Amino acid sequence: MFCEVELLRDVAVLAENLDRNGVISQRSIITRLLEDLVKEKSSKDHGYFLAVTSLKNIGKGEVVDESGDIFFPVVFNCRTFLPSKGEILQGVVHHIFSHGVFLRCGPIKYAFLSARKMPNYHYVAGENPVFLSDELAKIENDIVSVLWCLE
Repeated sequence: MFCEVELLRDVAVLAENLDRNGVISQRSIITRLLEDLVKEKSSKDHGYFLAVTSLKNIGKGEVVDESGDIFFPVVFNCRTFLPSKGEILQGVVHHIFSHGVFLRCGPIKYAFLSARKMPNYHYVAGENPVFLSDELAKIENDIVSVLWCLE
């Protein structure tokens, strides 16, 4: 589920970020790295990027002629969230429909749990729809944490 991975990224920094001595601050490089990870959000191999936990190395910058940007190879550790098949996850119910519920689980905004996977529950329509079990346990919006197995 949660992993710590070492990653390498080429971080592009605009030449306008050079100071008067022709040096780019480490802060500019790290800020750009974080902006890039926020845009990327996740990868198939590592899952969702949650946090940069340590900075290992910033290599020597290389100027690209076409754009004038300076590319720095950056090695860093990053905490990620990658759910795997068969794993039990916990989520909060976000939307309820007759065919199932959408849950939020960490960085996952919309995980769908089908009504077929809740055999002892039946849908109860109304202004605030719920799933009600034979034992009268209730799954409703924003209140109940639901455990489910990722398939």
